Amino acid sequence: MASLLDRSSAPDQAVLSDAPDFAVRSDWSREEIMALFALPFNDLVFRAAQTHRTYHDPNKVQLSQLLSIKTGGCAEDCAYCPQSAKFAEETGVKAEKLMDVERVLSDAKAAKEGGASRYCMGAAWTRLKDRDLPAIEQIVREVKGLGLETCMTLGMLERHQAECLRAAGLDYYNHNIDTSPEYYGEIITTRTFDERLETLGYVRDAGMNVCCGGIVGLGEDVSDRAGMLEVLARMTPHPESVPINMLVQVKGTALEGTKPLDPLEFVRTIAVARILMPKSAVRLSAGRETMSDECQALAFLAGANSIFYGEKLLTTDNPAHNRDKALFDRLGLQPA
Repeated sequence: MASLLDRSSAPDQAVLSDAPDFAVRSDWSREEIMALFALPFNDLVFRAAQTHRTYHDPNKVQLSQLLSIKTGGCAEDCAYCPQSAKFAEETGVKAEKLMDVERVLSDAKAAKEGGASRYCMGAAWTRLKDRDLPAIEQIVREVKGLGLETCMTLGMLERHQAECLRAAGLDYYNHNIDTSPEYYGEIITTRTFDERLETLGYVRDAGMNVCCGGIVGLGEDVSDRAGMLEVLARMTPHPESVPINMLVQVKGTALEGTKPLDPLEFVRTIAVARILMPKSAVRLSAGRETMSDECQALAFLAGANSIFYGEKLLTTDNPAHNRDKALFDRLGLQPA
């Protein structure tokens, strides 16, 4: 595998326009995306910042808060995930039942009081079962009633389930593709890449907003990051929300000990995502707990305009509210 910092064999940058028009496109080629990754860092971030300012207020960041409403016991074998039953003995994450609506509402109220505008709920399921649908619909209605935008990630969906969730008022459905189609099999074997796309199609057809991104630092090459973004950027329309996660290495999972990704490569991924999907919210997601303030500042400059807020992301840590507030104050950022 070539060094992630060696750009000598990258595609010819001449495939990129010297005077980009910042138009929204769904016809990006892998060659064009690789050429973006190959740009000098300053040029790439400058172009991303220009794109960002064309469509967004550069000093506003949307705040989402995430709660695990059903933890552990997942039948998937995602190599990064401590909630997989495959790694339960090593990670110590035990299977729990779906939270009752009162517990979810209590947390959602606190999230709103803390400044979150969107409340995201995740269940460690391979797929949503019809028997759980009434409880999920009630949770959506109750959280929506608090005046929060709602988002859920419940695994794979059937078409009728997506339609029921939309009827209950769900605003966003999250279903990440994780990595490129070519590298996907190295990370997950229990569900296919095409199955993920099928669920996303049901979500879009039901009229919900799509939240879909991936994870970097899985041991993938830069071409895999380009491949992941190519799939997202060729969707019509683009996902409304694009979370870019840095791998959080959890003891006992298959990816424990993976070589950490260079923080500047992470920022490059944010910048390329912003250029490819100008109108989308690009979310600086998992991994912020170990990122320096400087890395996060560069990510915001490169076009990130959404974060997960709160001290827990499902089962992994996230920066405390006071740390985020202090960083926002230093950078002059405001909640959107």
